[in-house]
Amino acid sequence: MKWLRDEDFIRGKIPMTKFDVRVITIAMLDISADDVFLDVGAGSGSISIQAALLGAKVFAVEREPEGLELISKNAEKFNATVNIIGGYAPGAFDNIEAFNKCFIGGSGGKLNEIVSALSKKQANGGIICGNFIIPDNMVQFKNLLKELGYEDIKVRLIQSAVMDRIGLMKGQNPVYIVKGRKI
Repeated sequence: MKWLRDEDFIRGKIPMTKFDVRVITIAMLDISADDVFLDVGAGSGSISIQAALLGAKVFAVEREPEGLELISKNAEKFNATVNIIGGYAPGAFDNIEAFNKCFIGGSGGKLNEIVSALSKKQANGGIICGNFIIPDNMVQFKNLLKELGYEDIKVRLIQSAVMDRIGLMKGQNPVYIVKGRKI
């Protein structure tokens, strides 16, 4: 398995899930070749593309035109099959078939509506995972999962720093990773 580095991706102004957080998120999602994976707020496509390279059937939902373009360019660059859906969640995934794995990288302020809609479509036993930099959003997501009957809810806080070319450590934003399993 080749783990894609941040510098491998075509970048723009759209946020991207950084390497350290991306690797842990994919591990918590336990992506495999039999999975149908939905990435909500896909950004530049880093999570979607890594999941596709692991063999999952991938649907990437993104509302920003620049993000849609970046996902397309990155999927082409890595020869990854990603079904790209432009639009706002939760409406943008109304016609997506059932899925078992889901990642929320962005919610545009509609976290309640998105998680509620996802819960109705996600297969039992499936995993949902979200990344948050704002503690209130992490707590909101964790509580939504509890209310909707998800179990095995786990929360991690990841803080990393990367050395730059002259040897200084540059800190990344701390990121909460929250995961739950639908019963």
